[in-house]
Amino acid sequence: MKSKVLILCTGNSCRSHLAEGILRASAGDLFEVYSAGSEPKGHVHPLALEVLKEIGIDASGHKSEHFDQYLDAGINTVITVCGHADQACPTFPGKVNRYHWGFEDPPHTVRDGETEIDAFRRIRDQIKLVFEAYAAGYREAKA
Repeated sequence: MKSKVLILCTGNSCRSHLAEGILRASAGDLFEVYSAGSEPKGHVHPLALEVLKEIGIDASGHKSEHFDQYLDAGINTVITVCGHADQACPTFPGKVNRYHWGFEDPPHTVRDGETEIDAFRRIRDQIKLVFEAYAAGYREAKA
């Protein structure tokens, strides 16, 4: 039986979907991966979908959802990827591993000389490093 991982962000439109797609692609054999938000925007940012597609991940079926629907879903691990979601994270029933790995919000972190899609790529690459390392460590511990 696969461990269930829920990735939380406030709006569930960018960072959490980047992390969900990357973790599912790198360790879908180990985890059932979901994402949700404390204040979901109701859509996935098109640039999040685009930068995932650039690395071979199709997230076109992702939805922006509220974390309430996962409270009784048997979640084993909750990972927050923004500070507000970490503070708003509810208590999940049972023994749940909790991690907070904060990342900047791509639409609000464009640097000088950088386009918005460049910011999405930069944050995607940061998320990819962290979540692929998490998957590799989990895989090694299971071996």
